[in-house]
Amino acid sequence: MCSASAVSIPTCSPLHFSVPTQPSKSNLKLSRIPTNPSLSRKLTCSDGGLIEAFQRLDGSLEAYAYVLELCGKSRAISQGQQLHSLIFKTFPAIELDFLAGKLVFVYGKCGSLDDAEKVFDGMRHRTAFAWNAMIGAYVSNGEPASALSFYRKMRSSDYAVPLHLHSFPLLLKACGNLRDIRTGTELHSLLVKLQYHSTDFIVNALISMYAKNDDLSAARRLFDGSVEKGDVVLWNSIMSSYSTSGQSLETLQLFREMQMNGPPSNSYTLVSALTACQGFSFAKLGQEIHAAVLKSAHSFQVFVCNALIAMYTRCGKMLEAGRILRLMDNHDVVTWNSLIKGYVQNLMYKEALEFFCDMIAAGHKPDEVSLTSVIAASGRLGNLLVGMGLHAYVIKHGWDSNLQVGNTLIDMYSKCNHTSYMRCAFLMMHEKDLISWTTVIAGYAQNDCHLEALELFRDVAKKSMETDEMMLGSILRACSALKSIPIVKEIHCHILRKGLLDTVIQNELIDVYGKCGNMGYATRIFESIKGRDVVSWTSMVSSSAHNGNENEAVELFRRMVETGLAADSIALSSILSAVANLSALMKGREIHCYLLRKGFCLEGSIAVAVVDMYACCGDLQSANAVFDRIESKGLLQFTSMINAYGMHGCGKASVELFDKMRQQNVSPDHVSFLALLYACSHAGLLDEGRRFLKIMEHEYKLEPWPEHYVCLVDMLGRANCVLEAFEFVKMMKTEPTTEIWCALLAACRSHSEKEVGEIAAQKLIELEPKNPGNLVLVSNVFAEQGRWDDVANVREKMKAIGLEKHPGYSWIEIGGKVHRFTARDKSHPETKVIYEKLSKVTRKLEREAGYLANTKFVLHNVDERVKVQMLHGHSERLAIAYGLLRTPDRACLRITKNLRVCSDCHTFCKLVSKLFRRDIVMRDANRFHHFESGLCSCGDSW
Repeated sequence: MCSASAVSIPTCSPLHFSVPTQPSKSNLKLSRIPTNPSLSRKLTCSDGGLIEAFQRLDGSLEAYAYVLELCGKSRAISQGQQLHSLIFKTFPAIELDFLAGKLVFVYGKCGSLDDAEKVFDGMRHRTAFAWNAMIGAYVSNGEPASALSFYRKMRSSDYAVPLHLHSFPLLLKACGNLRDIRTGTELHSLLVKLQYHSTDFIVNALISMYAKNDDLSAARRLFDGSVEKGDVVLWNSIMSSYSTSGQSLETLQLFREMQMNGPPSNSYTLVSALTACQGFSFAKLGQEIHAAVLKSAHSFQVFVCNALIAMYTRCGKMLEAGRILRLMDNHDVVTWNSLIKGYVQNLMYKEALEFFCDMIAAGHKPDEVSLTSVIAASGRLGNLLVGMGLHAYVIKHGWDSNLQVGNTLIDMYSKCNHTSYMRCAFLMMHEKDLISWTTVIAGYAQNDCHLEALELFRDVAKKSMETDEMMLGSILRACSALKSIPIVKEIHCHILRKGLLDTVIQNELIDVYGKCGNMGYATRIFESIKGRDVVSWTSMVSSSAHNGNENEAVELFRRMVETGLAADSIALSSILSAVANLSALMKGREIHCYLLRKGFCLEGSIAVAVVDMYACCGDLQSANAVFDRIESKGLLQFTSMINAYGMHGCGKASVELFDKMRQQNVSPDHVSFLALLYACSHAGLLDEGRRFLKIMEHEYKLEPWPEHYVCLVDMLGRANCVLEAFEFVKMMKTEPTTEIWCALLAACRSHSEKEVGEIAAQKLIELEPKNPGNLVLVSNVFAEQGRWDDVANVREKMKAIGLEKHPGYSWIEIGGKVHRFTARDKSHPETKVIYEKLSKVTRKLEREAGYLANTKFVLHNVDERVKVQMLHGHSERLAIAYGLLRTPDRACLRITKNLRVCSDCHTFCKLVSKLFRRDIVMRDANRFHHFESGLCSCGDSW
């Protein structure tokens, strides 16, 4: 806002292009224009009006020149055109060149660049004034490149036209707009050579040029080198330079220095200082500047008040911003826009819509800023009805052809999950730019219309249109949802052909290849990145964790920290999730300490990730302690703790916390109800589960998902109400999913309900004939019933279609390292001592507790001796034996297993906890088991 002042023209002459008082010693001369002060007094009336100047106009050359000057300054193109006609009728050809230069100035100032060029090209003898006027015309009409090209032409040996001193600020402005620091430096050198580099308005223009070219150090040297610092424009120029460059603290330091040692502030100074107050941390400084405004004579100026409103909205103080508007005598559209935009930026979308209605009621006409703000607000609210109403208003008032409004409408319909209206808004746009295409492609991708997004992207490629990072990111995310490696490779090849590969796109490619399960490609891309940033490492960490390579994820995080990169909240959430899957408590505690050292607050997704990590690592006490320390608890935080209690079998604690959440007016959603029903299921709270399902449907109007019905079927099965569970499944409004039939089959297996189990098994095979987990469950049911021919048929079917049973494995963390075991594993370096220890443990259990292997749970058609050997080699027993070998006496053993623990191993763990006085915390595929003194927290029901 101060850069305009920096290149303003002094009022020492009535003509736009003034004469330097000293001739230059350089061979480049500064031209002179004759002036007549008495003529200006004669032509200008007491109020300086253009009409009276016309009435007093005589036939002299100087009179016409002066009135043309007034036309240019007043932007009076029609009067200038009248004078243009009179000039060519009145004056002889020899005198036309001087006035033609003035006409170039008039047309340039009035925005008629074509007419300025025609007059200039038609001049027989082009004056220096006309050349310099053309530079001004190009700059003022947004053609900075043409201005610099014209300057170079002037300086060429063919023309060698003198350059006016006041053309330098215009040329420097062009260099700033084009970010052409090379030409700007050349002009600076020329000014030094001409000894005009210390002139006030030249210094201001130079400061602005260097700032726009991101060379603030040069701008600051110019400011510090100025001998006379009493010019307020000089201070405004350097403050504006820092402010527009985002260096708020430096701007405010200069403002404070100016108050102490500089000239009195003007309105531009105050606006620059207010603009520098960006964000909540600047609220107090903003209030101090507000106090300075109130003490000054500028407190009633509209644009200063607008800057105050904008400052308070950026600092999140909407009440103060609204108070200023109410105290203002005059409002303009910027005033209303500042407050509407502020409401949107501060997530107060309903208030933004209400204020927009107030603006209309007050008689103000909305512009592009106000319309895009309220349309965006309706999109954030997901309020389709309001968005459609705004769309109708846009069409009615002729804003539907506005590009920015059209793009915002596309985004609004996308956020309202209405892709058909989004497509219509896109097709109805008269003009589309890169943002239009990017927004509609992102809209389809975010609304799971991945094929439509790909179709549009192919249109972009066919038309050889420009693509950017956001568009490529959206289309790659669509590919990851489709899990289509061939399409991902096709997009990858397109990126390489077009030369669009950069670090951002490489990070996206790592993520999409990881989500599609191709870790080979993801690793190759990661290794090829030279300047890896935190997103690169985070993408690789999350991809490794997503594909079950949690150990690699932990190692990658360690390498990232060693490089000196600071992990962000996304990286920490990813690694905490990986550690949670590993149940590596020591690693989890290390990462918790890391985030505390780095100053992360326990809030939002970080708090949820830490609570979940401790819960998944079997440390419910620490999870509860972290939860209690969270200051602002929302739905996510409550849900994570409800789920933590549930997985540890603390159903009553889950119910109490859920009731507490409701008392604090936190409304549950589908996920929180799912966590609660899961907790009730594993705690055997059937009546509570039924009650909460009714509350979900009738009080909160939430339609249950299939997963909620799975929990209810599981609850009924655990309560030995298998027939009731079967009746419930048959009476369901929607078709039961495989998960529901699977829960019912598991209940039938536990309670030997053969008839219903047969039906459930048949349904599973019909619905998902290629799901290995379901087929294994069916095979196990047949094996328990001794139907070995049916078992063989199922296993033969699996073999024929290439399906394999997921192998069971267990792991234990000791000394910061995770040790993994499979059934009858012999790969561990300490295999011999592990098996020796296991044999000693088994003999002790047999001798002192009467342990006898229950071979009923070995579902293989082999003799009893082999069955016993198979039971003794189960992976969780190997992990326990290793834990007993390598941990101190009485230390808790924390074991994780990827499958459900069998009944015989469950008995084994209870006896070990009693005879060896070891607490054992075991996490299997269903829940946590806390073994202590021969008892388990699950109550032998899991």
